[in-house]
Amino acid sequence: MFHYPLAPPSASNWAAPNDAIFYSILVLTVFFTLAVCGAILYFVIRYKEGSKADRSRPVYEALALELTWTIIPTILSIVIFFFAAKLYLDEKTPPKNPEDIFVVGKQWMWQMEHRNGVRENNVLHVPIDRPVRLTMISQDVIHAFYVPAFRVQWMVVPGRYTTIWFTPTLKGEFHLFCNMYCGTQHSEMCGKVVVMDQTDYAKWLANQGEVSTPMTMEQAGARVYSKIGCENCHGAADSPRAPSLYGIYGKTQTFSNSASQKVDDALVRNAILRPYDQLVTGYDQSMPAYEGQISEMDVANLVAYIKSMGASGPPALAGVTDHDNAVTTASHLDVTNSMAVNSLRARTPDTDATPTVRKNNPAVNSLAARQRTE
Repeated sequence: MFHYPLAPPSASNWAAPNDAIFYSILVLTVFFTLAVCGAILYFVIRYKEGSKADRSRPVYEALALELTWTIIPTILSIVIFFFAAKLYLDEKTPPKNPEDIFVVGKQWMWQMEHRNGVRENNVLHVPIDRPVRLTMISQDVIHAFYVPAFRVQWMVVPGRYTTIWFTPTLKGEFHLFCNMYCGTQHSEMCGKVVVMDQTDYAKWLANQGEVSTPMTMEQAGARVYSKIGCENCHGAADSPRAPSLYGIYGKTQTFSNSASQKVDDALVRNAILRPYDQLVTGYDQSMPAYEGQISEMDVANLVAYIKSMGASGPPALAGVTDHDNAVTTASHLDVTNSMAVNSLRARTPDTDATPTVRKNNPAVNSLAARQRTE
């Protein structure tokens, strides 16, 4: 009639149960408000000064009435609490094997990264009828990831991972907002969620982003791992300088200044940014703190790479050369006691980026290879 919707479209599995609870509370609120206001008006009019109402037998207590207005609202409150609590627990318990996407909120934009490395700014592509889990963190202040059509909102805070999940049920484009005041351009921190057919999403994920094949989060993490020199201390086995990270994820680690803890995403992130908070038993404060030195996306990629490290070492990652073995590929060159390093490609392997010798020193074409992809 007015060409203005009273509610956003219902586009996820959470829309129906959230709407049911919301409208139930709304109906009960309106009903009891009208009932109480109606009773007040009735008594005001009936017993106003000068009225002929019978005041000879005033009632001071009515057990049946008091039980009625106590028991019925209590039962209704318990029923609402039960369904709301169940919905909350369901929203915090994602199913197995969801589509994982990493989200970083910053003033004033949303950054998304898919598992195969495709990145987006203020746009999130997701498949229809498939559970999607978002792992989120803020790079500066508190934000709130809010998609009205999905009935999904969760806080995005600095220094801690938060997660939400949903299953899109309707194709199309839907508004994405930051629902927490986060600074002067808060109102501009918006975007959209694009829901696609699963087949179209798979094609988009394989081809979208950059011209060359994008890196996975593990491959991007390997690049950061090499860039900041993690392998200089963290080798295949524990050393006097640092413990090995191979196969460490999921195991229980002991610390000299705090209680033992199972190695998970949060612990690995904290060990990268603030390594002195928890010192591994037998090691001192020799590792530099990377808080403020690398982005949250780089941290997420590092965590993914460390998770992928098996007991026998990291997996073979396309586009990233094993530095320890690279010397054998140039053993015929004049690089005695030097390590010739093949190209650390930014996106895909480059056959032209091989070690060469200039003035008896190994020259690495990785920078040129990287520039060609950026």
